[in-house]
Amino acid sequence: MKLICLTFLLSLSIMSNAQNNFKATQIKFERVEKAYAEKWETLQKFIKAAGYGNDFSMLINAYKAEGKLEIWLKSKTAKNYSLFRTYDFCAHSGTLGPKVIEGDGQTPEGFYYINVFNPMSNFHLSLGVNYPNTVDLARTGKNRKTGGDLYIHGNCVTVGCIPLTDEKIKEVYVLGVEARNSGQDKIPVNIYPFKMTDGNMKRYVTQFPAQLSFWKTLQPGYLAFEKNKKLAEIKEVKGNYLVR
Repeated sequence: MKLICLTFLLSLSIMSNAQNNFKATQIKFERVEKAYAEKWETLQKFIKAAGYGNDFSMLINAYKAEGKLEIWLKSKTAKNYSLFRTYDFCAHSGTLGPKVIEGDGQTPEGFYYINVFNPMSNFHLSLGVNYPNTVDLARTGKNRKTGGDLYIHGNCVTVGCIPLTDEKIKEVYVLGVEARNSGQDKIPVNIYPFKMTDGNMKRYVTQFPAQLSFWKTLQPGYLAFEKNKKLAEIKEVKGNYLVR
């Protein structure tokens, strides 16, 4: 029993060090260090006032039609997320509907997570998203390229990514580093064509009827979060999203 307890404590210590090392490694980069110097003190005040504590989780919702990116946070002890910040896209690419193939200029739609922190991006700072997932691969089909390199980044240019200004990406990046440093390995990034209310579904489906079947697989995830402010259990099954 003592050996098991010691092993468990050692594992916790290693995990804690790895988390702290993530922030320490990131802040060695000049742009990240500057982002912290400029943004973190003010962000901390709002984080404290909102009751998120020192360790929080983060979730990102993005809406293409509205051109909005929402940052949702929750403390480690909270069950529900609450809205912390909303940022405007500063440029757009493509139309509504998912990305299908490399070079189509589309911003993907679906349920993803942050898998890259790039402190030396050509677009100031950038957060990589794990496109393509299995749903995207099934849509594109065999012997065709899905494309890749989807980022939330600075600098107001884009071909399928989500661009914010340099000032805004500093805040989003710092919040992402803090969430990752608190132990959140996968920060959800949910990219919707629009706020998927029934009214908006009817409105946009008349303009993009070919997207109806796909959008119907996205809407349950949107509605579940709107109702509970919790990330629904979302699985990728045979080329479709299954929301539970």
